[in-house]
Amino acid sequence: MFREITSELIKWKDNARRKPLLMLGVRQCGKTYIIKEFARDHFSNSIYLNFEESENLAAIFDYDFDVNRIVSEIELLSGQKIIPGETILIFDEIQACTRAITSLKYFCENMRELHLICAGSLLGVAIKNEEVSFPVGKVNRMQLYPMNFREFVIANGRDDLLEILSSWKTDRPVPDLYSIPMKKLWKEYYVVGGMPEAVQTWLDTHDYDEVEVVQKEILNDYADDFSKHAPLKDLAKIRWIWDSVPVQLAKENNKFVFSHVKEGKRSKELEDALQWLKDAGLVSQLYLVEKPEMPLSAFADKTYFKVYMSDIGLLRAKSGISPETILNETETYKRYKGAFAENYVLNELRALRKEPYFWRSGNTAEVDFIYEDHELIIPVEVKAADNTQAKSYKEYCKKYKQTVGFKISTKNIAENDCEGTRTLSLPSYMVWCLETYY
Repeated sequence: MFREITSELIKWKDNARRKPLLMLGVRQCGKTYIIKEFARDHFSNSIYLNFEESENLAAIFDYDFDVNRIVSEIELLSGQKIIPGETILIFDEIQACTRAITSLKYFCENMRELHLICAGSLLGVAIKNEEVSFPVGKVNRMQLYPMNFREFVIANGRDDLLEILSSWKTDRPVPDLYSIPMKKLWKEYYVVGGMPEAVQTWLDTHDYDEVEVVQKEILNDYADDFSKHAPLKDLAKIRWIWDSVPVQLAKENNKFVFSHVKEGKRSKELEDALQWLKDAGLVSQLYLVEKPEMPLSAFADKTYFKVYMSDIGLLRAKSGISPETILNETETYKRYKGAFAENYVLNELRALRKEPYFWRSGNTAEVDFIYEDHELIIPVEVKAADNTQAKSYKEYCKKYKQTVGFKISTKNIAENDCEGTRTLSLPSYMVWCLETYY
């Protein structure tokens, strides 16, 4: 299946200043598959080492960090000659061998001409471990997310729709010829999500029950990871937080409140557990910014945040929302509908390599997302239906006079002025091309 990150891998390959590459991403989002496909398509040969499948591989790194010796032993072990420029070396599940992580420093310093890619299911957790000597400044990093909506549409064989909509003008509504199939795909994406195995199951069967079986297996695998890899002291706390995410998202004010995770528990007792889930890529935090000034990160309130899941399909499965509820837009799904819409847009923005925050003015107004792009700060208001009347967005624009902003909803495309801010109304199925409008 097509993944956008492949173009970034090609740039890395051709960059004369490249370093060993770490590919980060939640378990089962497709890291190994993409790396192997990339290796097959762009190198004469590849050597793949998986440190979880073969614990004996760690012995190669036990003696010292002489990369010439390490490469020689890998050649003997694999029966292949390693030729820089022609061979790519792949270290998978590298978190299982901490000395292999440390060795990346020496590959960078002494054998930079060799293409070396590393991946791991809990690599984000491993590199935060104080016991790991991490090669700071000696590696490149890439973040892989579950498949975004654009990738899902391509997987379903409808890239023709993407091509048509990618340059659509705001003065012409998208006709039913294009909007109906896109809305259908968008609803299917809410149910299926972007985990590659779930997407492939959907393509093979078009059976939501089969998709749900896969999603439940993935969620069970994540729970097993807690038991195997999380600190014992945080294990119960991680489970509490993980189970509370869908519930807290559906609240009227979906600020994440630690005391709602477990009665009597305070933030100080639960912060490490939340950080573990974040490092594992399972959740992301969205921080409050009350003053939208650059850089937004400098004005973020790290004590006030929301927590979202990495995949909309897993959020649906974990929430227990049936596919029919989403497809038929059941009225009783109203509260979760808003949470799903926000989680979807957040994941799409992250797929566009944006780092969003949210804005709130006391208890009177809130804009769902704001993010920086070069010299612009861009507000994004999200509506789960076709009602784009947004008092908070209007108040924000009146107060800060931004150049451009967006309203995301099920309404058709349009453009208007809101208190001096050029405002684009985009259908939810067009968030992937948001950047083309400014």
